[in-house]
Amino acid sequence: MISVTIYNEFCHEKFDENVRKLYPDGIHNAIAKFLGENDDITVRTVTLDDEECGLTDDVINSTDVLIWWGHLRHGDVPDSVAERVKNAVLKGMGFIALHSAHHSKPFRLLMGTTCNLSWREDGDLERVWVTAPSHPIAQGIDTYFEIEEEETYSEPFAIPQPDELVFVGWYEGGEVFRSGCCYVRENGRVFYFQPGHETCPTFHNKSVQRVITNAVRWAAPVNRVSQLICPNVKKITTGIPGSHRR
Repeated sequence: MISVTIYNEFCHEKFDENVRKLYPDGIHNAIAKFLGENDDITVRTVTLDDEECGLTDDVINSTDVLIWWGHLRHGDVPDSVAERVKNAVLKGMGFIALHSAHHSKPFRLLMGTTCNLSWREDGDLERVWVTAPSHPIAQGIDTYFEIEEEETYSEPFAIPQPDELVFVGWYEGGEVFRSGCCYVRENGRVFYFQPGHETCPTFHNKSVQRVITNAVRWAAPVNRVSQLICPNVKKITTGIPGSHRR
């Protein structure tokens, strides 16, 4: 079983009626609903207003993949929590940053850049093109899929060059954007996925759901260590020709 924790700022849903209509139980629970339909995935949700954002040591240590959605209150996430998440990724936990989580503290720590981008909010159609059809995150996705209404993100996107680029987004206004970016950070895998604006029904899109589900399985730990160390190791000579000589 893959243990998934979904963090949602859970702010827009409390004051914006349009967002509440789309996600009456919060974006986190909308994602949890379709992920929970998979027999190999267990899900829990946490929000900004929970103690330590719900991301205590116990929660992090029992999480295989952390999904992050935030927007208005990135600055209210304690630095200690962001550092805890970053270190957990370096130890092997998977991390999926959705949409405006490009400016979240954990993602920026993991990228080491501002993660700034260009944007406009006109509700344009987005066509998401698959650039790596053999990648596990793209499985079950056609050559492209469309999102009828989405916030426009466009290049330049101030991130490191992705280890693997799985999706590129194109918008009605002509903008393009690296919409699905994979990274390996020490022992952990990171996936940034651009769709998911709060006033758009993006997380009800079946292709978006498929991508996030695939990403959970891809980001699940392969090698998870208990601590980050720089060990002093002994020289190994057994089996090396001439190693019996003194």
